[in-house]
Amino acid sequence: MIYYGVLLAAVTMFSFQFLFNGIFEKEYGNSLRAMFVFSAGSSLVGFLVLLVINGFNFEFTRFSALMAFFAALDSIGYTYFSLKALGRINLSLYSMFSMLGGMILPSIAGILFYNEELTLGKGICYVLLMLSLLLSSEKGEKKSGYIYYMGVFVLNGMSGVLSTIFQNAPYEKTSAAGYSMLIALTALVICLMMIFSTCSFA
Repeated sequence: MIYYGVLLAAVTMFSFQFLFNGIFEKEYGNSLRAMFVFSAGSSLVGFLVLLVINGFNFEFTRFSALMAFFAALDSIGYTYFSLKALGRINLSLYSMFSMLGGMILPSIAGILFYNEELTLGKGICYVLLMLSLLLSSEKGEKKSGYIYYMGVFVLNGMSGVLSTIFQNAPYEKTSAAGYSMLIALTALVICLMMIFSTCSFA
């Protein structure tokens, strides 16, 4: 039962993430600079919360840092595509693209690279999920934003793929909490560098 409780809590918090993304996009827009500000703020809060959860222990390995770098880039990219997509489609449609990507891509990666079994049930689920994605995409208000919808789909799915790679890699690595802290810290550093750079953002 405790695992179901944790899963329910995760789904609830994930839903609030969609809501806050939508509120931010409406208030501050979806430019690159807005995206970096949003990512920096969420990464800072995430890092501090994880630091407390991890008992103020900071863990580090070279492999974990490398994976955290790729995961941070994925997270920043996901935030950018999310803000862009929310300017074109409603919250429910955006949520569907995001959640389906998070379900389908890690599952496919498990089958292709980690010897997970492809069952008839999984095959039927893939077909139904992709069918629902295609049918729902027609409801978008602006078809010119299709690349942003697919960006949300792919990048949220890649988050799960990267986590799977990290978990199954045979190299020395941190705990799950330590890895999440490294991701948040790396994303924060990248965003701050971009915010304070002399480049102009779209």
